[in-house]
Amino acid sequence: MITLLFLIMTSPGVLSSSTQLAAIYPQDPAVRIGSSLTATCSVSSELGMHASSLYWTLNGKRLPPSLYTVLSPTALSVTLPLLMGSRQRSGDNLVCHNNGGHVLAGSCLYVGMPPEKPVNLTCWSRNTKDLTCQWAPGGQGETYITTKYILKYKLRWYSQEKECEDYNTGQPYTCYIPRDLALFTPYEIWVEASNQLGSAVSDVIYLDILDVVTTDPPANVHVSRVGDLEDQLSVRWSTPPALKDFLFQAKYQIRYRLEDSIEWKVVDDVGNQTSCRLAGLRPGTVYFVQVRCNPVGILGSRKAGIWSDWSHPTAASTPLSERVMGGSCDSKSGQQNSTLRRDLKQFFGWVRKHAYGCSSMSIKLYDQWRVWLQKSHKTRNQVLQDDKS
Repeated sequence: MITLLFLIMTSPGVLSSSTQLAAIYPQDPAVRIGSSLTATCSVSSELGMHASSLYWTLNGKRLPPSLYTVLSPTALSVTLPLLMGSRQRSGDNLVCHNNGGHVLAGSCLYVGMPPEKPVNLTCWSRNTKDLTCQWAPGGQGETYITTKYILKYKLRWYSQEKECEDYNTGQPYTCYIPRDLALFTPYEIWVEASNQLGSAVSDVIYLDILDVVTTDPPANVHVSRVGDLEDQLSVRWSTPPALKDFLFQAKYQIRYRLEDSIEWKVVDDVGNQTSCRLAGLRPGTVYFVQVRCNPVGILGSRKAGIWSDWSHPTAASTPLSERVMGGSCDSKSGQQNSTLRRDLKQFFGWVRKHAYGCSSMSIKLYDQWRVWLQKSHKTRNQVLQDDKS
């Protein structure tokens, strides 16, 4: 609100009275988009100015006289038709000026919509220690004026409702409850939205903290070569330690990509083990690998957990193939290599069909195949060298 006040000083530093010489009515109104508004600027006769000499601005832009009506020698109104949403959430500035441009009075104009019912309320707990909830505003989401969202929660069968206080999470429509949460007891959680034009309440969700647990990403992720096998890498990691008192089963996912690619390939069937062999990789190539955890077996919970974030990428390279390093112009050798690659492709097709991913059966069979392949390749190279000598 902007108003012009004359203050009469009876002695230095002491205010005895004040007289308001100009004012706008209505003061700081809130109206819906598409509405019309008539505001009146009234000035005291002590100012010695006629209403016809006044003018209006909206957000610093002078409004045309065609919108004005002189109501009396000391009152000038302006009618704003079909108002659009406020340009700033703190309100639009509607100001009355004298003919010299000086501000006589002002008002904040809030043009927007009441909030709709918040939707998609979801919550998760990091290691059972806290609770983070996130939601989306209802409808199109934009109200054009400041809208306040309050997350409330209470134990389902008793206790008073509480308000979440930490909305500074870096994410919109999110609130963080850091402590003092009960386990093995369901909560009721909901969101209330309000602004100057109305209010709305989300549906209530019911949850047990143990049913919405996510963990820290797996730690100590190590990626290493598997001997001289040029198309395999071994991945190992540690179980998240924060859940050792509650977690009796977890499942893991691995994803990996080439150094120069943005596309990840996901291995879903890692299960509860904390190691995996990646096979069928390119020789002499750098790969980035990540692991994440889902606490599917939380003591006291009947539901699957929530996937953790991915671990930080860990890089490793496969060995460079001897065939790539040595090279050969021998047509017979090239023909043999082509035959071996064809046989290897057929073998991979069989493995994918019968034993996909990190299963021990596929790894053992593949290891046997690769050992035989490398031995036979070295034998052929030795024969070729003996023939040449």
